[in-house]
Amino acid sequence: MPTSGQDPLSSLSPEQAIQRVAKARDALVAEVHRVIVGQDEMIEQMLIALFARGHCLTIGVPGLAKTLTVSTLAHALHLKFSRIQFTPDLMPSDITGTEIIEEDQATGRRSFRFVQGPIFSNIVLADEINRTPPKTQSALLQAMQEYQVTAGGNTYDLEMPFFVMATQNPIEQEGTYPLPEAQLDRFMLSIHIGYPSRDE
Repeated sequence: MPTSGQDPLSSLSPEQAIQRVAKARDALVAEVHRVIVGQDEMIEQMLIALFARGHCLTIGVPGLAKTLTVSTLAHALHLKFSRIQFTPDLMPSDITGTEIIEEDQATGRRSFRFVQGPIFSNIVLADEINRTPPKTQSALLQAMQEYQVTAGGNTYDLEMPFFVMATQNPIEQEGTYPLPEAQLDRFMLSIHIGYPSRDE
């Protein structure tokens, strides 16, 4: 039995580890398909990014179950999930969190306390990421690359696993902010989602 913090696959042979991951993947896909009809390619690529500790950018028109798929995946894995709706007035601190002044009722002494933002989840859905200016988009950069958040001069580690799935609407271009190269570079995969087939 592996000790706490040890990779449970490290005690297995490579063949056993591959079989175990494949079995887990099949069970996970079956669980997601209890809610999502079709979209096999999107689910497959999301799992590739998740297993490889990467992030993915999904591009598709509204109503193709992007949000539902990622929330279903988080639920199936029993992971903490948060959804951030990106809007033009969203601030970086709305994502990372902010420091508030807290007063001790007994002593009257005031101190700063950091309140964690929605980035402190295992699976984060960055919905319509191109609807917010680059300054706010950049709040994700450190988290996606280093799995840390720096706020108020302190650095906080994110709980693993950490996976960001961002969405973009390819139709509406008015009032959007194209992702800078530095932001695009953080995504392992760009997934283009189409409509389900007539049978699906």
